[in-house]
Amino acid sequence: MNATRIVLEYMQSQDTPKQNQDQPMRRLQRGDESDEEIDMDTALTQGTGPSNVQIMVLLGQVHAVERRFWARETGTDSWDHIVLQVWDDSQWLQTFCMRKGTFMELCDLLSPALKRQNTRMRAALTVEKRVAIALWKLATPDSYRSVGNQFGVGKSTVGTAVIQVARAIKDLLISRVLTLGNVQAIVDGFAAMGFPNCGGAIDGTHIPILSPEHQATEYINRKGYFSMLLQALVDHKGRFTNINVGWPGKVHDARVFRHSDLFRKLKEGTFFPDQKITVGDVEMPIVILGDPAYPLMPWLMKPYIGSQDSSQDLFNYRLSKCPTVVECAFGRLKARWRSLLTRSDLSEKNIPIVIAACCALHNICESKGETFMAGWEVEAIRLAADYAQPDTRAVRRVQQ
Repeated sequence: MNATRIVLEYMQSQDTPKQNQDQPMRRLQRGDESDEEIDMDTALTQGTGPSNVQIMVLLGQVHAVERRFWARETGTDSWDHIVLQVWDDSQWLQTFCMRKGTFMELCDLLSPALKRQNTRMRAALTVEKRVAIALWKLATPDSYRSVGNQFGVGKSTVGTAVIQVARAIKDLLISRVLTLGNVQAIVDGFAAMGFPNCGGAIDGTHIPILSPEHQATEYINRKGYFSMLLQALVDHKGRFTNINVGWPGKVHDARVFRHSDLFRKLKEGTFFPDQKITVGDVEMPIVILGDPAYPLMPWLMKPYIGSQDSSQDLFNYRLSKCPTVVECAFGRLKARWRSLLTRSDLSEKNIPIVIAACCALHNICESKGETFMAGWEVEAIRLAADYAQPDTRAVRRVQQ
């Protein structure tokens, strides 16, 4: 309306004969409709052409066109009609690391945080499609463009879906999935491995990242690449019961542990129930097991170092069988979600969220009994070859 008013004021200022302007102008200002049609063809053939006012009258006669979605339509037949309708559980497991039933349960749990409304600009992605995009990206080292081509979306949409799903898992599922659970079952599980009254095993692993913009040297680990630390406590079945993620790769495991909530709760005696057994003449609380990098505490056992007698050697043998569950848990985590084996290009703020989401997804898959496919481990070994971590046990012994 403002544009029309400006154009009308401009035309009124022109030196057009008043008798040619007044009548159409009055009709336009009143909003009257005329049965007379402007003969454009005649005006053009005579070389005179329509006047400015006649052009505006014609513009006023144009009716509004019904609005439609502005987004370019993309092909989604593969997802809508093949993946959702045709694929069997083995194909779902191969691609999304879980069966269709588990996938649908996950979507139902995340729906409150992921459901979106359609707008005049575009139709919103369904919750199922959003979760599928995120899982595909997390489970493969594929590029954003490659994943987007599978679902008929742009690469920016893939990046957005990954962050949205990871945040939804953090807000809705982590507190429900990463829990201690049945402590007695965990203690019995480690006792069957040879160590009594044990509530978990702790260790850390490095997740490769791109060079951060600030304080990049703090993220260079012993191997020489940029990484972020994931420290985790696991139960006898290799499920995460506590995680601490976000520290730079240069930081020592013991420092990460001392600054964690887990350390505080164990020191206060609030993480495990007060359940003690008598070993010889000593009352032994529930303990966790770690490698020589961790400090020796009344509730944290680690191997003897240096020269050992027969009893100490037996102690080390029994203890060494239990922390292997941590290494297996990290191996299965990275083999399922192989994006953790490539340099993450996310921001420093988002990387810990995605890593924590992968830990929660690992627990879901383990709890549901999802099959761990051998091909994932082969691919993980190939990807991890570029970021192989050195064996630092000898270095730690020398430091001690």
